[in-house]
Amino acid sequence: MKNDEREVVLDESLEFLQALWALDHGLQTVSKRMKGQLGLTGLQRLVLRILGRNPRLSAGELARTLHLHPSTLTGVLDRLQRQKLLQRKADAGDRRRALFQVTAAGNALLLRRSGTVEHAVSQLLQQAPPGRIAAARAVLDQLVSLLALP
Repeated sequence: MKNDEREVVLDESLEFLQALWALDHGLQTVSKRMKGQLGLTGLQRLVLRILGRNPRLSAGELARTLHLHPSTLTGVLDRLQRQKLLQRKADAGDRRRALFQVTAAGNALLLRRSGTVEHAVSQLLQQAPPGRIAAARAVLDQLVSLLALP
């Protein structure tokens, strides 16, 4: 350790927050790299993957699935549509409601997995014991609930 560097003392809550911010930073870094390499951010790719598995979802259904505000998702959907990676069609039962599905070009982009956030997650899920994954998920879900409280 250099003379001008001190050991930073953190309590348990600060250590947990530090880990969360490191995760957020990692997600943002990989997302930017994906944008440069694939032309898609991590969120855009996640949207395409969800729509690929669940064609003809509405924007509202997708926003609820992703825990995003609909206005945030609108921008993502518009960009993907301009890139011709997804298409918007009116719902036959309710012409005011738009349904989305991935195009052939979008599906082609989904074939590449290396260097993506989901590739790292897949590696983690293969390496970590299922009990640890379930426990981590439960802790994160509980934190999300607590953050949602007024």
